[in-house]
Amino acid sequence: MLKWFQQFQPSQHGTTNAEQLSKDLLSSLMVMAWFVEAKDPYTGGHLWRVSRYANVLARAGKLPEGDVARITLGGFLHDLGKVAIPDAVLNKTGKLSDSEYRVIQTHPQAGGRMLAGHPLGHLVAAAVELHHERPDGNGYPHGLATSMIPVDAAIVGICDAFDAMTSQRPYRKPMPLDKVVSIFRQEMGSQFNQFWGELFLTLVEQGKVDNIIGHSDEGIPLHTCPHCGPTVVQHSDDQIGDHLHCRVCHSEMELCTEHDKVTVKPTGKKGNAAEMQPKADNLLIKKLIEQSIAHIPLQQLMKLPGV
Repeated sequence: MLKWFQQFQPSQHGTTNAEQLSKDLLSSLMVMAWFVEAKDPYTGGHLWRVSRYANVLARAGKLPEGDVARITLGGFLHDLGKVAIPDAVLNKTGKLSDSEYRVIQTHPQAGGRMLAGHPLGHLVAAAVELHHERPDGNGYPHGLATSMIPVDAAIVGICDAFDAMTSQRPYRKPMPLDKVVSIFRQEMGSQFNQFWGELFLTLVEQGKVDNIIGHSDEGIPLHTCPHCGPTVVQHSDDQIGDHLHCRVCHSEMELCTEHDKVTVKPTGKKGNAAEMQPKADNLLIKKLIEQSIAHIPLQQLMKLPGV
């Protein structure tokens, strides 16, 4: 393995073949995760938001840059296993039955199995498989307690729960921030890791995550469908005049500016089958990969002996 690694020398652009391979491999995972997100019309931007919350929290906890980058990737990929969940269960608007909830609970292990044979799976395995574990041992899939839950999973679990509470869902509107903070305080030490949970609430109260809540990328808020709420996702490469669609009701909207602010206006039309096909935001994915790879040592990417 070491000889294999040593053959990858920097190119004239300063990038090794191994770095490029790592970017390509991560891209394949992240595109897959993005299409999993696209299965649920109410979770537009969820992966980006969890990833950014995790980045801010890990950095506030003064973790090494390599760990911050790894946790950031884990935040984007945490729901990878939902590809195995039937749409009828994933998109159910009413309360899940006990049997349906047990199906939902299989997604962390499904994600773990998907990563098992991937060359870079080790980077995000903890975040993917263990983000629903709880300090009180009542989480899933393994019922781990505080000391057994890796930092990656503890951080991503907090960020995932926060985004779920502050985002639109088929059965409710986003919760008010003060209610979310109250729930977090009640669950501190039981659902949420005490140290990381308290630090995250400090960041929330300081306004350090205000630019992430309700957004799908840096500086790009979710747009509001007049029928369904904040469910309209604008991609990084969308331009004024382009047509966007609500993934819930398929209503078509035109991207425009109003009072120097980018917004959408309904066209009165519905998206056709081709227009409603999910399209990965490749620019967003590329940006996140570039930012992460720059801080993760190549030896850690390749999982070399002794690392």
